Amino acid sequence: MKNAVWLVIGIAIGFFAAHQVEKSPQGRQFLDEVDAKAREFGDAVIEGYRQRETELRAAVAEADATIADLTERLS
Repeated sequence: MKNAVWLVIGIAIGFFAAHQVEKSPQGRQFLDEVDAKAREFGDAVIEGYRQRETELRAAVAEADATIADLTERLS
């Protein structure tokens, strides 16, 4: 419970600090750059996930085809 209180306090301090930084033009620019980098990272993670999903689907399709071929040969 004590850790949860510290977490909430830390989040509140972080929001307050970000709000104060955002008031200046340099702070606004900094936060915009951080936001852009975070979005870029998120997009890269999503793209990597999609590529891996495509690879796995192809591997499963190939395995299904191999199983079907072997089943047909044994019949």
